Amino acid sequence: QGILREGLEDVKQFFKANGSCRLPLSPSLLVKGIVPRDCSYFNSNAVPLKLSFQNVDPLGENIRVIFKCGDDLRQDMLTLQMIRIMNKIWVQEGLDMRMVIFRCFSTGRGRGMVEMIPNAETLRKIQVEHGVTGSFKDRPLADWLQKHNPEEDEYEKAVENFIYSCAGCCVATYVLGICDRHNDNIMLKTTGHMFHIDFGRFLGHAQMFGNIKRDRAPFVFTSDMAYVINGGDKPSSRFHDFVDLCCQAYNLIRKHTHLFLNLLGLMLSCGIPELSDLEDLKYVYDALRPQDSDADATTYFTRLIESSLGSVATKLNFFIHNLAQMKFTGSDARPTLSFAPRTHTIKTSGRIRDVFLCRHERVFNPSKGYTYVVKVQRESPGEVAFVQRTFEEFQELHNKLRLLFPSSLLPSFPSRFIIGRSRGEAVAERRKEELNGYIWHLIHAAPEVAECDLIYTFFHPLPRDEKAAGTNPTPKPADATWARPLGKVGGEVKLSISYKNNKLFIMVMHIRGLPPLQDGNDPDPYVKTYLLPDPQKTTKRKTKVARKTCNPTYNEMVCGLGLGGSGGGVVAKGLPRSAPQLVYDGIPRGDLQQRELRLSVLSEEGFWENILLGEVGIRLRDLDLAQEKMGWFALGSRGHGTL
Repeated sequence: QGILREGLEDVKQFFKANGSCRLPLSPSLLVKGIVPRDCSYFNSNAVPLKLSFQNVDPLGENIRVIFKCGDDLRQDMLTLQMIRIMNKIWVQEGLDMRMVIFRCFSTGRGRGMVEMIPNAETLRKIQVEHGVTGSFKDRPLADWLQKHNPEEDEYEKAVENFIYSCAGCCVATYVLGICDRHNDNIMLKTTGHMFHIDFGRFLGHAQMFGNIKRDRAPFVFTSDMAYVINGGDKPSSRFHDFVDLCCQAYNLIRKHTHLFLNLLGLMLSCGIPELSDLEDLKYVYDALRPQDSDADATTYFTRLIESSLGSVATKLNFFIHNLAQMKFTGSDARPTLSFAPRTHTIKTSGRIRDVFLCRHERVFNPSKGYTYVVKVQRESPGEVAFVQRTFEEFQELHNKLRLLFPSSLLPSFPSRFIIGRSRGEAVAERRKEELNGYIWHLIHAAPEVAECDLIYTFFHPLPRDEKAAGTNPTPKPADATWARPLGKVGGEVKLSISYKNNKLFIMVMHIRGLPPLQDGNDPDPYVKTYLLPDPQKTTKRKTKVARKTCNPTYNEMVCGLGLGGSGGGVVAKGLPRSAPQLVYDGIPRGDLQQRELRLSVLSEEGFWENILLGEVGIRLRDLDLAQEKMGWFALGSRGHGTL
């Protein structure tokens, strides 16, 4: 801190002597001074400086930049340029991935400036609002976005931005092999846009712990990101949209493999250590898989998404990083409430005279449970407010208060655990009485406790409280803006059907809206297909089994029908094991019009007979096979589906 202050004095003297200057980051930025109180530093290895400059334009805001010394920012510039080109390709193809691409400029050997994106926070800071183990929890990102987007339409827009930008980040970081991914170099804007920073390692040059790679997953995609996309902890049709976006974006970049290889090849002699020989270029070639068809690449990238989502190593890496950063946290860092957008005090809100927990209410959004309505009376005459808080939010308040005050000054908090089996309503009623006693003792505690900012922030109305004061609208399903209404009870299956090179290709992509089993549990669905007529059942194909979901994703090629030719049946080359493709010989071309695809969705039941969830029959003569057909088919009884 002392070194920073000395350096800032030198910068102030520079501006006294020169008046103003243009920032190297962008010649359009003209500044006239430094703002020392807004300057600080980050706790990463290179200890970058966070600088705030006075704008020459009196109506303009201060200009904030990061100055780094010790990292070769040419590599960051190159990486950002590659991502910028990817974004241009997507936009030209009509696919706006809502990428956040910031400026970066190397001003000398091992030093340079980086643009600061406003209204953004690192995933680490968002996650540790829920404690040091926040990286293992599913709700931090969704709660943070909800806090900054309290209106329903705002939150839906933020989730949409998150889905697109997260998909773009997954594809870009995988193709370029960007490593050293932890929760301090992934950021999220309040508008839902996610983006990566600090590209000190790329092209697969991962950090190592002995012989173990620090980056174990193909890219960073964790369960808290999936929670935002799904609108909860169960897969929804919005996850299908996310997978489709990833695969579409990946295939669009694959079409320009030679462009990226040529551009990176031009930089081989520039002296960047991690881009120095043909092996580095081979990493990008292998990642883009130019020899694969779009269908094969779709299957491949879907498996990468599943692998990343199932990786425990990523969350463990985040957790270790949280622990490592704890020692850098200053003692003046005051705890805040994760669900409150800003801090309120006794001066700004007015002294609280009394609080009373009136009742509990059943809620279904964002998850099922109970919320407690608290009446807050202030000393100002007639000033009464009603706030809604969950039991978990009361518990967070208590945990944060324990960081500030000894337990002797705080009332005891009701137990989270209820012994014995109790109905939810009874538990909520019991907790209501216990919480009422807790908040009464809190308001009548010692002044340093009762008047602290945490308590006044907790009882200050949030936008959701003001909205609840009116008529509560009927909650909209989490995927209402993305999913079409189902045509039939039984769900729908999304297929891609195409015919080329004398082969019929059928890809099972997604299923949505499957009914739960009779016991109320979600099924373990898989898809089985036949090409009828097939008396010997030689055309039977099956997908993998998805576990405990009504909205599974497969992206598997289950059938390839070769027409004409001679010789025995062969398995087509180039497809992964999860996408078997058989070629049938000796069938006249005209017979294709007489064929019917019979598709059944079943739930695997172990030792018991598998349960039929729905099926559809598709007459191939009803389809124009001159071009690919992609769409949703309604599942039901033995009827014919339509696109």
